Amino acid sequence: MNDDTFVPRSRKPSAQTTVLGIVVPVPEPWAQLLVDWRAKVGDPQAGVVPPHVTLLPPTEVPVADRLTISAHLAQVARCHPPFDMHLSGTGTFRPVSDVVFVAVARGIGNCELIATDVRSGPLARTLSFPYHPHVTVAHDVAPDMLELAYSGLADLSAEFRVEAFTEFEQTADGTWAVAREYALTGPPH
Repeated sequence: MNDDTFVPRSRKPSAQTTVLGIVVPVPEPWAQLLVDWRAKVGDPQAGVVPPHVTLLPPTEVPVADRLTISAHLAQVARCHPPFDMHLSGTGTFRPVSDVVFVAVARGIGNCELIATDVRSGPLARTLSFPYHPHVTVAHDVAPDMLELAYSGLADLSAEFRVEAFTEFEQTADGTWAVAREYALTGPPH
């Protein structure tokens, strides 16, 4: 599922555009556990991309639209309440894509609603694949390492409260930096 993966790529610095991604970060202690597993299976993104559920995959936007985008994201956050997320077990996108992920067992609907709202207005875009909230733990690694991640995290259960989503911006060297966090302050659904 390449279009929802935060892959660092060197890009030509441009004064006109930047690349943004919007995510629900996975908190500690689970974040480090997932980083460790990603490193264990040889995924080169282990130390570069923090564990997260993607709401908006990497999207190139005009720098001139940043204020409009920030206002849009703040409005989206004001429309959605905090929610509980439960990550449980593993899944895979094979054979379509060599990805193993930790499944979102609770909070799927919340992620879908927020992601739909985020991907509107100044961030309107189509996706290459249907939206499926998940946390990638192995991507484009050897088949035996995909299996290790799949079986090794099969019993994972992580529950936490999601109180915000995070906007990341890709830097000129291809890494990701937190640009802003948006608190979910909407009324309960």
